[in-house]
Amino acid sequence: MQNLEPYNLWTNLYVAAADRRSPFYGRKYHPYLCSNTIYNYYIHPQWDGIGSETLYIKILYSCYEQRFCVIELLGEWNDCLYNDIMYLKRNIVDQMIDQGIKKFILIGENVLNFHASENDYYQEWFEDIENGWIAILNIRNHVLDEFRTIYIDQYIAMDGPLNHISWRVFTPLHLLREVEKAIKRRLASHFY
Repeated sequence: MQNLEPYNLWTNLYVAAADRRSPFYGRKYHPYLCSNTIYNYYIHPQWDGIGSETLYIKILYSCYEQRFCVIELLGEWNDCLYNDIMYLKRNIVDQMIDQGIKKFILIGENVLNFHASENDYYQEWFEDIENGWIAILNIRNHVLDEFRTIYIDQYIAMDGPLNHISWRVFTPLHLLREVEKAIKRRLASHFY
């Protein structure tokens, strides 16, 4: 797990620890010392804790003019035992919404498992971003199936083209445009 680093090719464009509006402003990172763990497996020191024992994140990019952010996820998303969505919503998302962020792109390829509970926090998140959206990219099929068991897909755009975006080849703004196109296609298909 310590070899799974957050994506770092956008650091010339954005660093959450240097962004005064970021929940992680001022955070210092040790370049080599791994101190955080997921189930006793050390993870890379660049991942940021959100208060959860099993889910870590990295805000890869935030743009307040375009009102969007890209967040990479790592670990097990466990709402059943640890209420990870509560930590994500209260400790990160609420602060970002207060700064004007309305569009959330979540990178889910390193979410290894999902354990469902209630969908109240997902609904609240969705309702808090009027005229915005939440999209999750590249989640594993078994994780996608678990999301569907409690109908989270009514609050978070997922699957279809969103599960096959090679996001690393894009700049953040280009990625935003690709995700917006996929969401518009998805919405159009629901109305016809």
